[in-house]
Amino acid sequence: MSTAADSGPGWRRLHPRTVLVTALVVAGVAAGAAVPVTVALAAPVGYARAVGWVLAGAALLIGCAAGGDYVRWKRTRYRIGAERVDLHSGLLLVKRRSLARERIRSVDLTAHPLLRVLGLVTVRIGTGEHTGGDSALELDPVSRAEGERLRRDLLDRGATTARGAHREGELATLDPRWIRYAPVSFVAPALAGAAVGGVLQVSDWVGAQGEVVDWVADRFRDTPLVWAITVLVLAALVAGVVGALGLWIEMWWNYRLEREPGGTLRVRRGLLTARSLSVEERRLRGVDLVEPLGVRLLGAARVDAITTGLAKDEESRGAEHDTLLPVAPRALADTIAAEVLRETAAPTGAPLRAHPRAARGRRLRRALLVTLLPVLVQAVLGVLLTPVLWWTALACGVVTVPVGVLLALDAYRSLGHTLSGGYLVTRSGSFRRSTAALQRAGVVGWTVKQSFFQRRAGLLSVTATTAAGGGAYTAHDTGASEGLAFAAEAVPGLLEPFLERD
Repeated sequence: MSTAADSGPGWRRLHPRTVLVTALVVAGVAAGAAVPVTVALAAPVGYARAVGWVLAGAALLIGCAAGGDYVRWKRTRYRIGAERVDLHSGLLLVKRRSLARERIRSVDLTAHPLLRVLGLVTVRIGTGEHTGGDSALELDPVSRAEGERLRRDLLDRGATTARGAHREGELATLDPRWIRYAPVSFVAPALAGAAVGGVLQVSDWVGAQGEVVDWVADRFRDTPLVWAITVLVLAALVAGVVGALGLWIEMWWNYRLEREPGGTLRVRRGLLTARSLSVEERRLRGVDLVEPLGVRLLGAARVDAITTGLAKDEESRGAEHDTLLPVAPRALADTIAAEVLRETAAPTGAPLRAHPRAARGRRLRRALLVTLLPVLVQAVLGVLLTPVLWWTALACGVVTVPVGVLLALDAYRSLGHTLSGGYLVTRSGSFRRSTAALQRAGVVGWTVKQSFFQRRAGLLSVTATTAAGGGAYTAHDTGASEGLAFAAEAVPGLLEPFLERD
């Protein structure tokens, strides 16, 4: 197929160093695999011949990868026109991709360490739609200067009308003291479990899992079982905490939140892999103040954007793609929320209406059901099998029932909703408490749910649906009349045709 159409004015190529990047990445992979492969081949064919075969295989692998990427580079063109962005690529399967500039919602820049050394970035141009790969174009890679030019040009919508108190330039920068919140996140225990699983998996690969288990057992041969388990759990948690600290440093080092001329919020962060996220303020529909349990106990929270044009798909590269402020003191989080929304006071800090006591009863009953059911099962098995299970049932009940009750009470205290200026605010959650402030103008509909048990208790849940963020924000277990009045007042006229007023 002719490519004459791809060589006219305005068409550009990716940076030619992409071939070098591919060759270096594959060389690193080959180097990592060379040692075990050489050891495996040395016994049957001899060490010298094994080294020769491994080097020949590595050279062939690197050459094929570099050659394939060279073909990709030769066959890839992109053009930034006045109305559209075009990307042509492919040899056997030719792709012609095009996005209207008016549909572009985000231009994100990412550079892993190798790209940073070579002065390159990967540019991802997205529309924010949930349509798989067709909703975004990726230029991998271009020069850093070209990436910045593309970001500025594609997000330049002209001056926006500002409202309320605000400032341009730098809104927030990294405070190294925020790292103290990393160990109390849910990442630490997850990494602890991953560390234990990784040790067992690697030892199994080399055929030494039994030796590792025996070595650990020998260390605790004369130690009571309870203390042995406690020490092992603490050791795993220490590993998880170290991992959480390292992950936090990699993700949030060099963090900076800025407001650029023209009304664009830009988040830059990353120690090894540099990331840049841009959010148009005209697409911003609110903020979400997120407080995981451990973080909340230390009086901190993070700020996420509720915005159209940030699709949460498999290509978003990370759960923090919509985070404007990492976990920081709650007062600072409210301040940044107000700055981002151009408000004098953060709606996330507005006093909330408490929910009826029947909502507390529902949470207590659910907590007791969840915690007492395993106790009951163990007690029955103790009658049928062995009295030992009676003691495990007692221990389980003593530990889990009070914890479940405390969490249920906390979940009830976390419930709340209100209207604050042009925003409706809802709050819920215990392990992950979320306070969402959504523009009332961004609500496109309401969903009212009332289960059989809610009807008996005089409760219902009202959900504001929107095209931004998670798509739905719910006030759980409000009073029946109060919840409907809240929805009707938040967006006048939207729910009125379906209400019967006394």
